[in-house]
Amino acid sequence: MVRPKKHLGQHFLRDENIAQKIVGLLNPEYPMALEIGPGMGVLTKYILDSPGFDPWFMEVDREAVAYLTAKFPGISNRLITGDFLKYDLNGFPPGHDSEGKELPKFTVIGNFPYNISSQILFTALENRDRIPEVIGMFQKEVAERIASPPGNKTYGIISVLLQAFYDIDYLFTVNETVFYPPPKVKSAVIRLRRNKTDKLECDEGLFIRLVKTAFNQRRKTLRNALRSMLPAVPIQSGSLILQQYLDLRAERLSVDDFVRLAAEISTFAKN
Repeated sequence: MVRPKKHLGQHFLRDENIAQKIVGLLNPEYPMALEIGPGMGVLTKYILDSPGFDPWFMEVDREAVAYLTAKFPGISNRLITGDFLKYDLNGFPPGHDSEGKELPKFTVIGNFPYNISSQILFTALENRDRIPEVIGMFQKEVAERIASPPGNKTYGIISVLLQAFYDIDYLFTVNETVFYPPPKVKSAVIRLRRNKTDKLECDEGLFIRLVKTAFNQRRKTLRNALRSMLPAVPIQSGSLILQQYLDLRAERLSVDDFVRLAAEISTFAKN
Protein backbone atom coordinates (compact mmCIF):
# COMPACT_ATOMS: atom_id res chain seq x y z
CA MET A 1 0.00 0.00 0.00
CA VAL A 2 1.22 3.49 -0.86
CA ARG A 3 0.22 6.44 1.33
CA PRO A 4 -1.45 9.04 -0.92
CA LYS A 5 0.44 12.30 -0.68
CA LYS A 6 -1.49 15.53 -1.01
CA HIS A 7 1.50 17.55 -2.24
CA LEU A 8 1.84 15.10 -5.15
CA GLY A 9 -1.86 15.32 -5.99
CA GLN A 10 -2.25 11.55 -5.63
CA HIS A 11 -5.71 10.00 -6.00
CA PHE A 12 -5.26 6.33 -6.80
CA LEU A 13 -7.74 4.78 -9.24
CA ARG A 14 -9.34 1.63 -7.79
CA ASP A 15 -11.81 0.65 -10.52
CA GLU A 16 -10.39 -2.21 -12.59
CA ASN A 17 -12.93 -1.81 -15.40
CA ILE A 18 -12.03 1.85 -15.90
CA ALA A 19 -8.33 0.96 -15.80
CA GLN A 20 -8.81 -1.66 -18.52
CA LYS A 21 -10.85 0.79 -20.57
CA ILE A 22 -8.11 3.43 -20.40
CA VAL A 23 -5.32 1.02 -21.32
CA GLY A 24 -7.49 -0.37 -24.12
CA LEU A 25 -7.25 3.05 -25.79
CA LEU A 26 -3.53 2.56 -26.51
CA ASN A 27 -2.83 2.67 -30.22
CA PRO A 28 -0.72 -0.25 -31.52
CA GLU A 29 0.56 2.08 -34.24
CA TYR A 30 2.74 3.57 -31.48
CA PRO A 31 3.91 0.59 -29.42
CA MET A 32 6.13 2.56 -27.04
CA ALA A 33 4.09 3.88 -24.11
CA LEU A 34 5.13 5.92 -21.08
CA GLU A 35 2.88 5.85 -18.03
CA ILE A 36 3.32 8.93 -15.85
CA GLY A 37 2.69 8.47 -12.13
CA PRO A 38 1.76 4.79 -11.98
CA GLY A 39 1.28 5.00 -8.20
CA MET A 40 -0.04 1.62 -7.07
CA GLY A 41 -0.08 0.17 -10.56
CA VAL A 42 -3.75 -0.17 -11.46
CA LEU A 43 -3.02 0.89 -15.06
CA THR A 44 0.48 -0.56 -14.99
CA LYS A 45 -0.57 -4.19 -14.80
CA TYR A 46 -2.81 -3.88 -17.85
CA ILE A 47 -0.11 -2.03 -19.79
CA LEU A 48 2.36 -4.79 -18.95
CA ASP A 49 -0.19 -7.39 -20.08
CA SER A 50 -0.86 -5.64 -23.42
CA PRO A 51 0.86 -7.65 -26.16
CA GLY A 52 2.94 -5.80 -28.72
CA PHE A 53 3.66 -2.74 -26.58
CA ASP A 54 6.98 -1.45 -25.30
CA PRO A 55 6.02 -0.10 -21.85
CA TRP A 56 7.88 2.40 -19.68
CA PHE A 57 6.93 4.00 -16.39
CA MET A 58 7.96 7.20 -14.61
CA GLU A 59 7.26 7.82 -10.93
CA VAL A 60 8.53 10.61 -8.67
CA ASP A 61 7.28 9.08 -5.39
CA ARG A 62 9.98 6.79 -4.03
CA GLU A 63 7.49 4.93 -1.85
CA ALA A 64 5.47 4.13 -4.96
CA VAL A 65 8.66 3.11 -6.79
CA ALA A 66 9.44 0.57 -4.02
CA TYR A 67 5.86 -0.70 -4.09
CA LEU A 68 5.80 -1.13 -7.89
CA THR A 69 9.18 -2.85 -7.91
CA ALA A 70 7.95 -5.37 -5.33
CA LYS A 71 4.55 -5.86 -7.00
CA PHE A 72 5.79 -6.30 -10.57
CA PRO A 73 8.98 -8.38 -10.73
CA GLY A 74 11.19 -7.31 -13.60
CA ILE A 75 9.72 -3.82 -13.90
CA SER A 76 12.77 -2.12 -12.40
CA ASN A 77 14.60 -1.81 -15.73
CA ARG A 78 11.58 -0.02 -17.18
CA LEU A 79 10.71 2.13 -14.18
CA ILE A 80 12.29 5.59 -14.16
CA THR A 81 12.45 7.41 -10.84
CA GLY A 82 11.95 10.99 -11.85
CA ASP A 83 9.72 13.98 -12.53
CA PHE A 84 8.30 14.07 -16.05
CA LEU A 85 8.26 17.87 -16.01
CA LYS A 86 12.01 17.98 -15.34
CA TYR A 87 13.12 14.91 -17.26
CA ASP A 88 15.19 15.38 -20.41
CA LEU A 89 13.18 13.49 -23.00
CA ASN A 90 16.19 13.49 -25.32
CA GLY A 91 17.41 10.74 -22.99
CA PHE A 92 14.21 8.69 -23.25
CA PRO A 93 14.08 5.77 -23.42
CA PRO A 94 17.16 5.10 -21.28
CA GLY A 95 19.83 3.18 -23.13
CA HIS A 96 18.44 4.01 -26.55
CA ASP A 97 21.19 4.21 -29.14
CA SER A 98 20.27 7.47 -30.83
CA GLU A 99 23.48 7.85 -32.82
CA GLY A 100 22.39 8.26 -36.40
CA LYS A 101 18.84 7.28 -35.49
CA GLU A 102 15.65 9.21 -34.91
CA LEU A 103 14.37 9.10 -31.34
CA PRO A 104 11.25 6.90 -31.18
CA LYS A 105 7.72 8.23 -30.82
CA PHE A 106 5.74 7.24 -27.75
CA THR A 107 2.28 7.60 -26.23
CA VAL A 108 1.88 9.27 -22.85
CA ILE A 109 -0.73 7.64 -20.61
CA GLY A 110 -1.73 8.02 -17.00
CA ASN A 111 -4.04 8.91 -14.17
CA PHE A 112 -2.35 12.28 -14.01
CA PRO A 113 -1.92 14.24 -10.75
CA TYR A 114 -4.43 17.06 -11.09
CA ASN A 115 -2.04 19.69 -9.76
CA ILE A 116 0.33 19.22 -12.72
CA SER A 117 -1.96 17.81 -15.42
CA SER A 118 -1.91 20.96 -17.57
CA GLN A 119 1.88 21.15 -17.28
CA ILE A 120 2.14 17.55 -18.45
CA LEU A 121 0.16 18.47 -21.57
CA PHE A 122 2.28 21.52 -22.29
CA THR A 123 5.39 19.36 -21.96
CA ALA A 124 3.82 16.94 -24.44
CA LEU A 125 3.07 19.89 -26.72
CA GLU A 126 6.71 20.97 -26.63
CA ASN A 127 7.65 17.41 -27.63
CA ARG A 128 4.79 16.91 -30.10
CA ASP A 129 7.04 15.50 -32.80
CA ARG A 130 7.71 12.54 -30.51
CA ILE A 131 4.37 12.29 -28.68
CA PRO A 132 1.62 11.49 -31.18
CA GLU A 133 -0.96 10.59 -28.54
CA VAL A 134 -1.82 11.36 -24.92
CA ILE A 135 -4.42 9.35 -23.00
CA GLY A 136 -5.18 10.49 -19.51
CA MET A 137 -7.40 11.12 -16.53
CA PHE A 138 -7.99 14.77 -15.68
CA GLN A 139 -10.19 16.84 -13.44
CA LYS A 140 -13.48 17.07 -15.34
CA GLU A 141 -13.43 20.86 -15.62
CA VAL A 142 -9.90 20.80 -17.02
CA ALA A 143 -10.80 18.04 -19.49
CA GLU A 144 -13.80 20.06 -20.68
CA ARG A 145 -11.63 23.13 -21.11
CA ILE A 146 -9.03 21.24 -23.13
CA ALA A 147 -11.63 19.71 -25.46
CA SER A 148 -13.92 22.73 -25.71
CA PRO A 149 -14.81 24.12 -29.16
CA PRO A 150 -14.93 27.88 -29.85
CA GLY A 151 -17.92 29.77 -28.50
CA ASN A 152 -17.99 28.11 -25.07
CA LYS A 153 -17.11 29.78 -21.79
CA THR A 154 -14.72 26.91 -21.07
CA TYR A 155 -12.80 27.58 -24.31
CA GLY A 156 -9.53 29.30 -23.49
CA ILE A 157 -5.75 29.42 -23.76
CA ILE A 158 -5.13 25.71 -23.20
CA SER A 159 -7.91 24.82 -25.68
CA VAL A 160 -6.38 26.83 -28.51
CA LEU A 161 -2.72 25.97 -27.91
CA LEU A 162 -3.34 22.23 -27.68
CA GLN A 163 -5.94 22.08 -30.46
CA ALA A 164 -3.47 23.77 -32.79
CA PHE A 165 -1.51 20.51 -32.91
CA TYR A 166 -3.80 17.81 -31.46
CA ASP A 167 -7.32 16.53 -32.13
CA ILE A 168 -8.96 16.09 -28.74
CA ASP A 169 -11.72 13.70 -27.72
CA TYR A 170 -13.59 13.88 -24.41
CA LEU A 171 -14.24 10.17 -23.87
CA PHE A 172 -16.05 9.62 -20.57
CA THR A 173 -16.70 11.04 -17.12
CA VAL A 174 -15.48 9.29 -13.95
CA ASN A 175 -17.10 9.57 -10.51
CA GLU A 176 -15.21 10.51 -7.36
CA THR A 177 -15.96 7.20 -5.62
CA VAL A 178 -13.56 5.12 -7.74
CA PHE A 179 -10.47 6.83 -6.30
CA TYR A 180 -8.56 6.57 -3.03
CA PRO A 181 -8.75 9.07 -1.51
CA PRO A 182 -11.79 10.37 -3.44
CA PRO A 183 -11.20 13.82 -4.93
CA LYS A 184 -13.74 16.58 -4.35
CA VAL A 185 -14.46 16.83 -8.08
CA LYS A 186 -15.46 14.53 -10.90
CA SER A 187 -12.84 13.35 -13.36
CA ALA A 188 -12.76 12.59 -17.07
CA VAL A 189 -10.67 10.67 -19.56
CA ILE A 190 -9.61 12.43 -22.74
CA ARG A 191 -7.41 11.49 -25.68
CA LEU A 192 -5.18 13.80 -27.70
CA ARG A 193 -4.11 12.68 -31.17
CA ARG A 194 -1.54 14.55 -33.19
CA ASN A 195 -3.17 16.28 -36.15
CA LYS A 196 -1.63 17.00 -39.54
CA THR A 197 -0.30 20.45 -38.64
CA ASP A 198 3.49 20.37 -38.75
CA LYS A 199 3.96 24.11 -38.57
CA LEU A 200 1.61 27.04 -38.07
CA GLU A 201 1.28 29.47 -40.95
CA CYS A 202 2.45 32.28 -38.72
CA ASP A 203 5.15 32.99 -36.17
CA GLU A 204 4.49 30.48 -33.38
CA GLY A 205 5.84 32.73 -30.63
CA LEU A 206 3.56 35.56 -31.76
CA PHE A 207 0.63 33.13 -31.98
CA ILE A 208 1.15 32.00 -28.37
CA ARG A 209 1.47 35.59 -27.13
CA LEU A 210 -1.62 36.60 -29.08
CA VAL A 211 -3.74 33.78 -27.63
CA LYS A 212 -2.60 34.47 -24.06
CA THR A 213 -3.13 38.22 -24.37
CA ALA A 214 -6.58 37.79 -25.91
CA PHE A 215 -7.87 35.43 -23.22
CA ASN A 216 -6.28 37.26 -20.31
CA GLN A 217 -8.96 39.89 -20.92
CA ARG A 218 -11.55 37.60 -22.41
CA ARG A 219 -14.52 39.85 -21.57
CA LYS A 220 -13.13 42.59 -23.76
CA THR A 221 -13.27 42.68 -27.53
CA LEU A 222 -9.99 41.91 -29.23
CA ARG A 223 -9.71 45.56 -30.23
CA ASN A 224 -9.28 46.40 -26.54
CA ALA A 225 -7.70 43.21 -25.26
CA LEU A 226 -4.94 43.34 -27.87
CA ARG A 227 -4.26 47.05 -27.60
CA SER A 228 -0.69 46.43 -26.36
CA MET A 229 0.03 44.29 -29.43
CA LEU A 230 -1.45 46.67 -31.99
CA PRO A 231 0.24 50.04 -31.51
CA ALA A 232 1.66 50.11 -35.02
CA VAL A 233 -1.32 48.59 -36.78
CA PRO A 234 -3.54 51.06 -38.61
CA ILE A 235 -6.90 49.63 -37.56
CA GLN A 236 -8.74 51.71 -40.11
CA SER A 237 -6.34 50.66 -42.85
CA GLY A 238 -8.88 48.58 -44.67
CA SER A 239 -7.46 45.26 -43.48
CA LEU A 240 -10.38 42.88 -43.89
CA ILE A 241 -8.88 40.38 -41.43
CA LEU A 242 -8.54 42.97 -38.69
CA GLN A 243 -12.04 44.29 -39.36
CA GLN A 244 -13.35 40.72 -39.22
CA TYR A 245 -11.90 39.86 -35.82
CA LEU A 246 -11.26 42.90 -33.68
CA ASP A 247 -14.87 43.46 -32.63
CA LEU A 248 -15.14 39.85 -31.41
CA ARG A 249 -14.14 38.33 -28.08
CA ALA A 250 -11.41 35.72 -27.90
CA GLU A 251 -13.75 32.80 -27.28
CA ARG A 252 -15.35 33.32 -30.71
CA LEU A 253 -12.13 32.62 -32.64
CA SER A 254 -11.07 29.17 -33.80
CA VAL A 255 -7.45 28.04 -33.95
CA ASP A 256 -7.36 28.93 -37.65
CA ASP A 257 -8.76 32.38 -36.85
CA PHE A 258 -5.97 33.01 -34.34
CA VAL A 259 -3.39 31.83 -36.90
CA ARG A 260 -4.76 34.23 -39.53
CA LEU A 261 -4.85 37.09 -37.03
CA ALA A 262 -1.27 36.40 -35.90
CA ALA A 263 -0.10 36.35 -39.51
CA GLU A 264 -1.85 39.65 -40.19
CA ILE A 265 -0.39 41.34 -37.11
CA SER A 266 3.05 40.07 -38.11
CA THR A 267 2.62 41.57 -41.58
CA PHE A 268 1.89 45.00 -40.14
CA ALA A 269 4.78 44.71 -37.68
CA LYS A 270 7.22 44.15 -40.56
CA ASN A 271 6.04 47.22 -42.44
